[in-house]
Amino acid sequence: MATGKKNVDPLPPADRIKRLYASLVAQVDGGHWKGAERTCDKILRIDQTDVDARQTKLFIYLQKEEYRKALELIDEEPPSNAESKPNLFEKAYTLYRLKREADAEAILVEIKSHEEIEADEEQERGVMHLEAQLNYRQGKYQAAYDLYQQLLDTTDPSSEEHHDVQTNLQAAQTYLDFLNSGYLQAIDRTLASNSSTATGFKDIENFPPPAIPSSTVTFSAIPSTSASAKGLVVHEEKMKVRAKRLPKGVIPGVMPPPDPERWIKKSQRTNRPMHGKKAKSRASGATQGFTTEAPVPSGINGGTGSGSTSGGKGRKKK
Repeated sequence: MATGKKNVDPLPPADRIKRLYASLVAQVDGGHWKGAERTCDKILRIDQTDVDARQTKLFIYLQKEEYRKALELIDEEPPSNAESKPNLFEKAYTLYRLKREADAEAILVEIKSHEEIEADEEQERGVMHLEAQLNYRQGKYQAAYDLYQQLLDTTDPSSEEHHDVQTNLQAAQTYLDFLNSGYLQAIDRTLASNSSTATGFKDIENFPPPAIPSSTVTFSAIPSTSASAKGLVVHEEKMKVRAKRLPKGVIPGVMPPPDPERWIKKSQRTNRPMHGKKAKSRASGATQGFTTEAPVPSGINGGTGSGSTSGGKGRKKK
């Protein structure tokens, strides 16, 4: 009958840690950082004072570029019985990657003040690399160049470090060349290519400061004393009159002006064209079905009256 209890590993803690370390080495070699981080957590749950597990976890955070987690792990106080050295170099590198250059530089000064750094050549070179990168980022290209030159002289030409140092050295040299003479050459090329620009460069120090642009209309906040002047008064310049907008394709003076009532509905325009019977009724002013004939003046065609004459107006069309 099942008791409902979890299965307990019968191995002692030392053997379990040894087995976990075998898995951890394989995970780190294969680059399986998530699994390696979980394995480190399992080891630390068994033994909180395991220094190697803490260092491996810090290395995993740096490989995953999780610098905030790495800084929290460094600042976390280890157990009282744990024999671990302060990770000053890792902290300085983490602060550098978090763009906290001033804090990283202060820790580098503390590291260089320790005597044991001179005995550890690998750590000393790491400090030099980090210091050179800090100088380069802060614009201290000469200091960075000197450190990279020193590292290049003491590295193996066939190593990967030699290639990286040479690349960084060339970058620092490029900035130094531009600051020392490159910008002067660029100015000389500009002056030689354009005479007007050359004249402007010669007199640039004598130029007055640029004028502050002012608005075209200045209003006074003081009301006028006259009865007719109410509100704000225009002092300097008159407001520009906006030009009339013309339809696209209309040429003023060449083409007839557009209809001023073009924005009104056709049914509401005064000059709306009429056709058919509606036009006749509007012209005569009479109702539908009523027609009139124009009167014939006396003395024309021998008589007067309302009879139809040739050329008379008002003849109804059939």
